[in-house]
Amino acid sequence: MPALLRYLGHRLYTTWATFWFVLPFFATYPLQWVLNRRPTWRPHLHSLNRNWAKFSVLMWGVPLEIIRESSEPVPQPCIYVSNHGSYIDILLLFYTIPGFLNMMGKDSLAKVPLWGPLFASTYIVVNRGSAVGRGRALAQAKRELLEGRPLALFPEGTIGDKPGEELGPFMDGAFQLAIATGVPIVPVSMPFNHKFMPSVKGLRVRWARLRIVFHAPIATQGLTNADVPALKAKIAAQ
Repeated sequence: MPALLRYLGHRLYTTWATFWFVLPFFATYPLQWVLNRRPTWRPHLHSLNRNWAKFSVLMWGVPLEIIRESSEPVPQPCIYVSNHGSYIDILLLFYTIPGFLNMMGKDSLAKVPLWGPLFASTYIVVNRGSAVGRGRALAQAKRELLEGRPLALFPEGTIGDKPGEELGPFMDGAFQLAIATGVPIVPVSMPFNHKFMPSVKGLRVRWARLRIVFHAPIATQGLTNADVPALKAKIAAQ
């Protein structure tokens, strides 16, 4: 009986969390579609996404602890590099990072019905399996960084095999981009997201405390691509 009650409780909470994530999207979709028509309106679309994230977390009833290790304002623009352990990682980055954030995600996100095209036109999608695709995505990110728009991405490239236990190998792109533009890197840790929504077959959501940690910025000015391995190791150790 206790196992059955736990199962029913988990299924009810999964339904609850899904409802309060999906409902705001459909309720605001017409406005999102309009804001996506003009590039100059897309900062407003991102603001809508941030409020969507905040509302969903509120309705999920989970405590979210936000830790900022540095008391100084984050230098802008910058590149936020985060571990990737759950499908809610993007949502928490939207929730906690102010301003018109740029996001780099894999091109499969663009194929999600309704939401995917909005994401692809507002942010950056990258085909990791194509050198040309990776080059185009990095060129777009560099251009927008130089225009002052901060960038967030997952250097692991995908959700790791053991989220919460060990990081997957980092790809070089984020670090080469930071060095090429001279912008600082802000490491971000989200240690518990995989407990709330693990990457498993079938949708599963479990109530869990959430935490996001913004570590102190790391300067990249004066570095070269020869410093990339040491830079990756330093950030992975955060």
